[in-house]
Amino acid sequence: MASPGGPRPGNLPPSFIPNSLANNMQNLQINQPNQPQSNNPTGGVSRPPNTTPFGQQPPPFAGSRPGPPPHSAFARGPVPPSPSGPPQTTLSPNVAPVRPAGPPPGSQPPTPFVSRPLPPGSLPSSMGGATVSLASGSSPQLGPGPHHGPFVSSPPMSGPAAPPPVRTSGPLSNGPPGITPAQFQAGPRFPPVMGSTPRPPPIAAPQPATMLSSGSSSQRPQLRPNFGGPPASASLATTHPGPSSAPPQNMLPPPAPSPFSAPIQSVPRPSGSPYGMQTWMSQQQQVAPPPPVSGLQPPRMFGMPRTLPNQSLAPTSPALFHTGAAGTAQSKVDPSHIPRPIPSSVVILHETRQGNQANPPPPATSDYIVKDTGNCSPRFMRCTINQIPCTVDLLSTSAMQLALLVQPLALPHPSEEPIQVVDFGESGPVRCSRCKGYINPFMKFIDQGRSFICNLCGFTDETPRDYHCNLGPDGRRRDADERPELCRGTVEFVASKEYMVRDPMPAVYFFLIDVSTNAIQTGATAAACSAINQVIADLPEGPRTAVGIATFDSNIHFYNLKRALQQPLMLIVPDIQDVYTPLESDVIVQLSECRQHLELLLESIPTMFQNNRIGDSAFGAAIKAAYLAMKSTGGKLLVFQSVLPSIGIGSLSAREAEGRSNISAGEKEANKLLQPADKTLKTMAIEFAEYQVCVDLFITTQTYVDIASISVIPRTTGGRVYYYYPFTALSDPAKLYNDLRWNVTRPQGFEAVMRVRCSQGIQVQDYSGNFCKRIPTDVDLPAIDCDKTIMVTLKHDDKLQDGSECAFQCALLYTTVYGQRRIRVSTLSLPCTTMLSNLFRSADLDTQFACILKQVTGEVPSTPLPQVAEQAKNLCINILHSYRKFCATATASGQLILPEALKLLPLYTLALLKSCGLRGDGRIDDRSSWINYVSHLSTPLAIPLVYPRMIAIHNLDEKELDSSLIPETVPLSSEHITDEGIYLLENGEDCLICVGNSVNPDILHQLFGISSVEEISSQFVLQQYDNPLSKKLNGIINEIRRQRCSYLRLKLCRKGDPSGTTFLSYMVEDKTPSGLSYVEFLIHIHQHIQRKMP
Repeated sequence: MASPGGPRPGNLPPSFIPNSLANNMQNLQINQPNQPQSNNPTGGVSRPPNTTPFGQQPPPFAGSRPGPPPHSAFARGPVPPSPSGPPQTTLSPNVAPVRPAGPPPGSQPPTPFVSRPLPPGSLPSSMGGATVSLASGSSPQLGPGPHHGPFVSSPPMSGPAAPPPVRTSGPLSNGPPGITPAQFQAGPRFPPVMGSTPRPPPIAAPQPATMLSSGSSSQRPQLRPNFGGPPASASLATTHPGPSSAPPQNMLPPPAPSPFSAPIQSVPRPSGSPYGMQTWMSQQQQVAPPPPVSGLQPPRMFGMPRTLPNQSLAPTSPALFHTGAAGTAQSKVDPSHIPRPIPSSVVILHETRQGNQANPPPPATSDYIVKDTGNCSPRFMRCTINQIPCTVDLLSTSAMQLALLVQPLALPHPSEEPIQVVDFGESGPVRCSRCKGYINPFMKFIDQGRSFICNLCGFTDETPRDYHCNLGPDGRRRDADERPELCRGTVEFVASKEYMVRDPMPAVYFFLIDVSTNAIQTGATAAACSAINQVIADLPEGPRTAVGIATFDSNIHFYNLKRALQQPLMLIVPDIQDVYTPLESDVIVQLSECRQHLELLLESIPTMFQNNRIGDSAFGAAIKAAYLAMKSTGGKLLVFQSVLPSIGIGSLSAREAEGRSNISAGEKEANKLLQPADKTLKTMAIEFAEYQVCVDLFITTQTYVDIASISVIPRTTGGRVYYYYPFTALSDPAKLYNDLRWNVTRPQGFEAVMRVRCSQGIQVQDYSGNFCKRIPTDVDLPAIDCDKTIMVTLKHDDKLQDGSECAFQCALLYTTVYGQRRIRVSTLSLPCTTMLSNLFRSADLDTQFACILKQVTGEVPSTPLPQVAEQAKNLCINILHSYRKFCATATASGQLILPEALKLLPLYTLALLKSCGLRGDGRIDDRSSWINYVSHLSTPLAIPLVYPRMIAIHNLDEKELDSSLIPETVPLSSEHITDEGIYLLENGEDCLICVGNSVNPDILHQLFGISSVEEISSQFVLQQYDNPLSKKLNGIINEIRRQRCSYLRLKLCRKGDPSGTTFLSYMVEDKTPSGLSYVEFLIHIHQHIQRKMP
């Protein structure tokens, strides 16, 4: 038997927990020419057609998956045996090999990761804040606050030249493949990170710190990473009240040398990097080593990062701070100098703890590599405030949220050390006998190691005899650094028998396809069959993988796929009120036994039903019948639905038409249309979840389908709604295929249960996400994957001690796709504080806003939209009012003070108010789909959803992108859009390309193959032509799709027509008939704060 806490005998355990899975964008078919896929980048033997989703044959299920682990940034070598107890070794990385792949044809591989500059050495004793000055009755005036620091920047260096793209003759399609099986081949994958240990990065020549001085806008330096120098009428700076919350003074001190003005050495990453700078740091960060040049970058999430707290602009005259006096000039704000997101150009190396203290995490939208030194990676768990208030009163005063965003199976960076798997044998992992918390680095061993104190509940337990180890002079166990569970914030335990109520479930995939008239005529059925046919090769191999398939219209058609039959046999179930199912053994068959029958059937279904004239859809009855077939095992039910369920169990009516018939009543009652029509489907969903059936819903429609009602099934069972409206057979099959492929190949687990435990004084108030909760403390997840995030709101039940630490532990018990039962444990320990200034200094903007987004979105179905919008606005106002009142009390009344860490909160709040979910002019289904998307949205994607990224693409030939594929972003304001330009805007799901009416015809021809804007068609498929501009555009879209882990839907828009109106609706900084401009919103916020001040 394996020693407690030691590695599993044999090779690597068969779990999907990968380091290398961050390269999993080979699982997306990036927009490339329609050509046979090559899985052989090195020229060796090609991968067999039937392999695991990550590229190698699975092991026998009694053993483990073979394959070398990828190189890690922090590889651990062999560790000497423990001085006492059973011998210990460092566990082999639990890695799933990456599917062999070649680089995508027609695109350049991204440049490797490079280093970041050394930021300030220690946490400043003061707290940053942006100051916006407003004269009485005037627009806000941006002015510097006291204790400013210079903005330090390092000019970019050009990296190594990328190899030229592979080209074939003629234009290449960047759109979907055809929906015929012969053409709908799997797209090119992306190569894994290869090579040897990462070499140290080249070092740039030291650059002096740059201070931007005030003056006219024509005099300010044109440096990209800042706002520019402020004119006399508007200036921006950061204020730094001290830790004792001493109010800042209005008079500026004489300029003094900055403590952070030392030269910075770095190799900047491309400016198109999706990640941003760290907001504040409590220690000197290290420089991240780049991965090998031959590897591609992992999927990364582009976001809107924050700036460093010492970033500021030079002071202007102190007179600008005195407002309200007679003769004071009426100043106006310069929109070009208000806070806006600034993309960063460096990779952050983040150690989760240093010097026995928690390090604040980098922004979720930044590019960072984590070294787990005690706290879990912020990818797995983030807190809205990185210092925990000791009392509920302090938290209430701050008006901020206290919550966790948990993404337990999040994709790691490929350069991060893999999660270690620990096997305690039949005894199972060591736990606290009172609260059942799992052993972690913060449990304190006493009495020479014979006992330990739980860091969650404070109870003292005896150390199991076979786990005993003596303590060293520092009070730590001598083997602490050799045991992952004692030195790592995230670890995976092998579950013992006591964690199983039955044998681990097999990997079962059941496909349910709509074959009603509408689905056949729009091409949705053919697209679904073609996508399924291609992903069959990506399903996990082995005897535990089983599949089934059924179609439905007003009847349900099952198919017997047994090998003994010469061809699949259709089994019709006509009763859609009292549903039954054929024998499970007939309709759910091992994949290895039915592959040929399945492929033949999928090719035949569109032809079989091509003359179908049945328009009704028995959606509810069909999923109930499929559930009955899967009931004994559980698994994933993937449903392709095209029309409103109109017959049988759970049938629905077109409620949207009722709302349109009476506009005034529809507005008043619109929120009711966002609620399920009845409880039938919800009752079914709870039953599905109880038997571990997860439902994913692919809605390929051109009409209203009442997403509000049918979405309760995926939301309750841990699934997701994929929404394709209006579905078009020209371009949407490509996205449908890629979404389905990522769904079945991404890291995931089945029959999961999750619980979050907290230290004494804090308790979980509620969970929010896609799951079923039968008891208050646990969430049941029939399936969990790397994209799903759960929000955990917290509350005080006692006072915490200042100077102590508060711990949070997330435990996820789940089954891997290869039938291994695991417990993923992530622990986060944060300091407690009694100072309000510390809360604002340590606030996490990305997490705060993600929680606000999820909280506000949850209110939309039950509350009128004006009230929801007011609630969102008040959340922002209350936070800024608290900061102004208690941390900047001596400033003039004409100033709007923004805390440095949250200075972009007003902008993101305004963007939320103008988003699809809170606008009253959208379709009901669109709003329901948006609500469902937000419910499971990860932290890095929250801000881009409401504040998308926009770039100019008409002048790509003129731009030097500094080896980056992504050009500099453009603010979301129509002032920055010209009629001669072409602009690309993406929010992680959709990608709009807006063409001005006066664009150079030569540019139109190079990019789109048209000669005038009149030729723009709504049916748009991007092609790649043999010219540099087209190649650059295709490279940009490929890179965005990699970053987002999503095959974005492309839509071509023209200014002046309805599509152009859709594009302009994303210009959230503009004034609209129903909303304020960004500048006006800042004034509005300031006025509300002034009214609340005594």
